[in-house]
Amino acid sequence: MIENKSQEEQELYREINLKEVFYDLWIGKKIILSVTTFFLLVSIIISLLLPNIYQSKALLNPVNEGGGLGTAFQSLSGLAAYGGIDIASMENSQITDKALEKLNSLSFFSNNFLPNIYLPNLMAVKSWDSKTNTILYDKNIYDVSSKEWVRDFDFPQTQIPSAQESYEDFIDYFLEVTTNKKTGFISISINHKSPLIAKEWVELIVEELNRFFITEDKSEAIAAIEYLNEQMAKTRFTEVKEAIAELLQKKIQELTLMEASNFYVLEYIDPPVVMEEKAEPFRPTIIIVGSILGLFLGISLVLLRKYFLK
Repeated sequence: MIENKSQEEQELYREINLKEVFYDLWIGKKIILSVTTFFLLVSIIISLLLPNIYQSKALLNPVNEGGGLGTAFQSLSGLAAYGGIDIASMENSQITDKALEKLNSLSFFSNNFLPNIYLPNLMAVKSWDSKTNTILYDKNIYDVSSKEWVRDFDFPQTQIPSAQESYEDFIDYFLEVTTNKKTGFISISINHKSPLIAKEWVELIVEELNRFFITEDKSEAIAAIEYLNEQMAKTRFTEVKEAIAELLQKKIQELTLMEASNFYVLEYIDPPVVMEEKAEPFRPTIIIVGSILGLFLGISLVLLRKYFLK
């Protein structure tokens, strides 16, 4: 009997406490409503001030024939087949890894990407006007009329953004690269306030990646051809000359393929397009989250004033 009575008293006490809490919240409803409304208005203003960000994406496939790795793997494919080794998947993985490492490197950004873009489009864009298709630049960073950088900076920064500073912003805020481990497909995306610039930069990256590997392998192939021709002239043995001639033929074929295709390492499965819809910000989400935060803060203020301060 005593235990049952104690439990009933506890339940009654809890019920009374809950009633007191709800009563206190009702009394402080003006505070809760005011704080919630304030946060709602602030979140609306913030969401409207945030510029639209557009994303352009390309889906790419590693080209088996591309790159110096392709030739090396092809020569081993017959032998590897007997051991149950999938040379094709190994080749794709190697080409993908090599292309991605180069894409994310400072040297590729400095030598292949940065010289082909307008730097203010990377470091000084404020917004994009869809009606006039014009980019608006931050006047505190770049003066369009004088075409001069006017931003404030601290050491080690310089008045004109350096390649290293620009590279960090590009990797952190603009470029997104993902790889499908099952298929080996590569997705390269650019997030920008202008959908036109986003598409243009994705195309530029793919073009320059292919150009880089073509140039690299072409110089190696030309050097190999020159060396083989020298050895051909020196040797007197027919068998050796035939072997060298076969190697020369392969190198000449490689050069021909390099000249014939623009997609030497990566080819499009789905090319980039100018997106009509923005990727971010998610304005309704910002407003909802801001309102919920305001509601919780208002409730907390009422309860703290009632219980904690007393």
